[in-house]
Amino acid sequence: MHSQYFGKEVYWYGLIILSGIILAHVLAYRKIKKMSDVDRLSSKISWDLITDLVIFMIPLGIVGARLYYCIFNWDYYGTHLGEIIKIWNGGLAIYGGIIGGAITAFIFCKVKKVQFLDIADFCIPYVAMCQSIGRWGNFVNCEAYGSKTESFFKMSVPGEIGYYHPTFLYESVCTFLIFLILSKVYKNKKFVGQVFYLYLVLYGIARFFIEGLRTDSLYIEGTNIRVSQALSAVLFFVGLILYIYKRANIKAKIIKLMRKTN
Repeated sequence: MHSQYFGKEVYWYGLIILSGIILAHVLAYRKIKKMSDVDRLSSKISWDLITDLVIFMIPLGIVGARLYYCIFNWDYYGTHLGEIIKIWNGGLAIYGGIIGGAITAFIFCKVKKVQFLDIADFCIPYVAMCQSIGRWGNFVNCEAYGSKTESFFKMSVPGEIGYYHPTFLYESVCTFLIFLILSKVYKNKKFVGQVFYLYLVLYGIARFFIEGLRTDSLYIEGTNIRVSQALSAVLFFVGLILYIYKRANIKAKIIKLMRKTN
């Protein structure tokens, strides 16, 4: 959906996503200012570092979101290659954006010689917050809604008969709650990677069930398996295994240290 102002087209989806990025950047700046010198030095997190990372992550995240969507719609894009670059016609997948952003962050951290998991722990709550805000772009575009329902939470869709699950709203609420949880955990985190792994678990659960309600899912070719549900399940189990392993490893080290002191 777009409007015209002074002869220029304004795409509301893009503005909503941009507002989420700006808010996340402001909150990240405030968090960095509140960090102790010890925390900043140990993690090597600085305002300049995060700003540089965001500059790379935004365009490459968009590329990832577009490629993900096109790959799983290859029946069309394989014969219309020129359409791949036309992102203004729609067709971005959040999981592709997350994957693209994560790969960018990993390479960035290698180049800058900082620990990826430190940066991921710091940034991932704001990723969840951006997702929460960005989902309202689906609302203005009248997309990403679910199957028909007569439940209390229902929405009408222009041109459609009946009411539908507002799956964009479900995910917006879930990711905002994830943002709040991760922000709290970050303040008292026990090990490096804890916040990042927890995001994989929480978002994996939320997206798995919400995706099951959607009517516009991408499917693995030749199957009835929804791509996002399959990926959500993978992220959930990977995140859970890593979280449990790291937590158990920390506990084992504490017990060993206590035995030595005794």
